[in-house]
Amino acid sequence: MTPVRVGVFGLLGSGNLGNDGSLEAVLGYLRAKHPEAVVDAMCGGPEVVAARYGIPATRLHWYRGEYRTASRAGAVAAKGLGKLVDAVRTAAWVRRHDVVIVPGMGVLEATLPLRPWGFPYSLFLLCASGRLLRTRVALVGVGADTIRDRPTRALVRWSARLAAYRSYRDVLSRDAMRAMGVDTARDEVHPDLAFAMPPPPAIASPGTPGQICVGVMDFHGGNDDRARAGEIHRRYLDGTIRFVRALVEDGRRVRLLTGDACDAPVVTAILEAVDSPLVTAAGAASLADLVKEMEVADAVVATRYHNLVCALKAGVPTLALSYAAKSDALMAEMGLGAYRHPAREVDADRLLEQFRALEKRSVELRRALTERNRDIARHLEDQFTALTVALFPATGHTHARQEAP
Repeated sequence: MTPVRVGVFGLLGSGNLGNDGSLEAVLGYLRAKHPEAVVDAMCGGPEVVAARYGIPATRLHWYRGEYRTASRAGAVAAKGLGKLVDAVRTAAWVRRHDVVIVPGMGVLEATLPLRPWGFPYSLFLLCASGRLLRTRVALVGVGADTIRDRPTRALVRWSARLAAYRSYRDVLSRDAMRAMGVDTARDEVHPDLAFAMPPPPAIASPGTPGQICVGVMDFHGGNDDRARAGEIHRRYLDGTIRFVRALVEDGRRVRLLTGDACDAPVVTAILEAVDSPLVTAAGAASLADLVKEMEVADAVVATRYHNLVCALKAGVPTLALSYAAKSDALMAEMGLGAYRHPAREVDADRLLEQFRALEKRSVELRRALTERNRDIARHLEDQFTALTVALFPATGHTHARQEAP
């Protein structure tokens, strides 16, 4: 009776709070339902994951400069060599496990700039190794979208096909995979895993009652917008600055929030442009920190998908600066479909009108979000039950490869 060995895989511990929130939800599930499991990670930030979550962690890429632009011949050669080394490293890591879980994240989409030889290649190595070595790989509550770039599309499609289990965080994701040629007849849809985060500790919130939380993003458009990325960013930043300035002119306190380490320059730009003591910035280190900031706010206006999840989990009236269909789908599912504004074309005057309309319905929306969060909790219990049936079917959770005498 050998304990089941579970690996978690992804861009975890790399500064993206949404990714780490999904990891927290899965670790909470494993510790509650499968406490005998031996868990470790292969991830982007192994030092952070090991220190924060108390599990051994292995670096995702052999070449440490994987996400830096390679301009010199030596760097290009090292990056190419790294791809070969990673194929061996990934297979060796997968072989040590009975189950590997990819927890949430938009691993099957390209709504932000993405190169096929980056994470899509890593995910393909994982799923192919799992199929070859008979280790069950599960894509749990993941996001997906139709991808135009052919190499990226092929890697994503084959990754999904080779996985032993798939579930999605919205119907949009399942439909996208079906459109890309994946048989999704048995795939389920459940709410985003981040909704299953443990509740924040019952301590006084660091936020200030009456404030408006504005979640910002280092936004340059999606994978198909590279040619006009600079223009998109300037429009987004200018419109957000004008909106924050308008709130301050109305005497409102504004709390700037982020969801990834790369968002810090946007916060700095807004603080410099709107020089007022009414505007402050939070140094959130986790999604739980974001929820604590938001739960005392009058309202939230946010860009990043998981900033929206945090606001909705906190039950606060929320307006999305939407940059992808996944944000639209989430807002519609939560009954807030009318409160969306395009991140690519931020019109501060129109955004302010939508925000004021949102605040007028605050009491009604808070009641509706409380009820919706109850439904989400029940649906996520179904997700974890399905995961146990799919990945831990043996009585006593014996080692997957152990043969009967």
